[in-house]
Amino acid sequence: MRRNRRTTVLGSAGALVTATLIAGAVAAPTANASAGSRHGQDREARGAAIAAERAAKAGIDWQDCPADWGLEKPIQCGYVSVPLDYAKPYGKQIKLAVDRIGNTGTKEERQGALVYNPGGPGGSGLRFPRRVTTKNPIWANTAKAYDFVGFDPRGVGHSAPISCIDPQEFVKAPKMDPVPDSEADKTAQRKLAREYAEGCAERSGKDVLAQMTTPNTVRDLDVIRAALGEKKLNYLGVSYGTYIGAVYGTMFPGHLRRMIVDSVVNPSREKIWYQANLDQDVAFEGRWKDWEDWVAANDAAFHLGTTRAAVQAKWLELRATAKKNPIGGVVGPAELIGFFQSAPYYDSSWVPVATVFSKYFAGDTQALIDAAAPDLSDTAGNVASENGNAVYTAVECTDAKWPTSWKKWDKDNTELNKQYPFMTWANAWLNLPCATWPVKQQTPVNVKTHKGLPQVLIVQSTRDAATPYDGAVELHKRFKGSRLITEKDAGSHGVTGLVNPCINQRVDDYLLTGKLDAADVTCTPHATPKP
Repeated sequence: MRRNRRTTVLGSAGALVTATLIAGAVAAPTANASAGSRHGQDREARGAAIAAERAAKAGIDWQDCPADWGLEKPIQCGYVSVPLDYAKPYGKQIKLAVDRIGNTGTKEERQGALVYNPGGPGGSGLRFPRRVTTKNPIWANTAKAYDFVGFDPRGVGHSAPISCIDPQEFVKAPKMDPVPDSEADKTAQRKLAREYAEGCAERSGKDVLAQMTTPNTVRDLDVIRAALGEKKLNYLGVSYGTYIGAVYGTMFPGHLRRMIVDSVVNPSREKIWYQANLDQDVAFEGRWKDWEDWVAANDAAFHLGTTRAAVQAKWLELRATAKKNPIGGVVGPAELIGFFQSAPYYDSSWVPVATVFSKYFAGDTQALIDAAAPDLSDTAGNVASENGNAVYTAVECTDAKWPTSWKKWDKDNTELNKQYPFMTWANAWLNLPCATWPVKQQTPVNVKTHKGLPQVLIVQSTRDAATPYDGAVELHKRFKGSRLITEKDAGSHGVTGLVNPCINQRVDDYLLTGKLDAADVTCTPHATPKP
């Protein structure tokens, strides 16, 4: 899941044929069918098979990547055409941007393509091949065997991007304090959310919004597999990318060779997406406290207090100051949350966030302004940020039915905010456009094991804020034969990218040999950041 200042999340929140295979796709329509919607799904399953067959014939015309994509040689880029609406496979097509770097080993060592999605909804996977060009040691063994393939999902980046609001307007600061002081504040936020939903329809079109769903991204992924000339998909999904993987495994179980899902969205239909976001608020509070404990333990470096309570008092002081007079005229409480939330998200942000926090109380306010305020001159970055938020909203709002009663939102978030104040209201306003969403909301896929599903490797830390641990346990139950690696007492979002030999070795073993442990495994946490 993702958030507004994030390139990868759940919420605030990567990126994902022979005649018999095509027949298989036709024979295995999406598995969430009720009698009433079955016909539409059969049409979409047939449409996906037609699109995959077409893509397998066309292949991908690989070229050097456009200069402004920031992808150095020998990474190559191309496009795969998919139907906007799979029920109309010969209707309007959109182009999805894909990139790849060939395996670094010999021809004999090559095991195919490994396709990656970093999350979101709204994250781009195009930077994945840079794990090879930047010589990332964690992925060196896997890179010998696999081409690394990334893509921009539909609506994202270079793949028919959508938009909901003018990007410069989107980043403008300071925004309202997410924590309401009055009914008037709530009314103002509700108006903004409603206008945002209307803006999505105006700027992107209802016909497009109606097709911005996880099942369509999953169908796109299968078309990409076919275009790559791969009989079966090897897939790595992080954060929301795990939900893409879970739905792919349900809809196309026989098209999957190996799959790793890391930091798992709870695939239960009851959680997608309203409840998942409420669960996130609870988990964020827990991880925020972990970070405050660490800041307190490193008081010699940061001078923000020797206890969690002292650090929290400093946070509340900063928040109150920014509310009264936005720092530098631009950093209010909303901007503070946008910046500080990266600490409970990723351990890699622990030191940078604490350093800025510390500098502020030492009298350097500029560091905080530079870190938390928008850069209006970065128009390309602001376009990307607005686009990411638009896709996040469109997919989560269209995927599932959301409560339309403001009374329910108000009650649930008011209640949660009492104990879990760090993210609750900010998250509520981010998702509130879904209450007045202008297109029909779908029923989520019932994620489960079907014939042909291979063993899936699930990796998760116990204190993850963005995708709470229960999600991994739930997917593990639903995918028979799957294995769960638990990183105990850790909470960074996205585990497979961190140095932890207990995990790294098993990821390599699975991708290189297909072997998994005979039982689930618990690993000790990766190293805690040092100031």
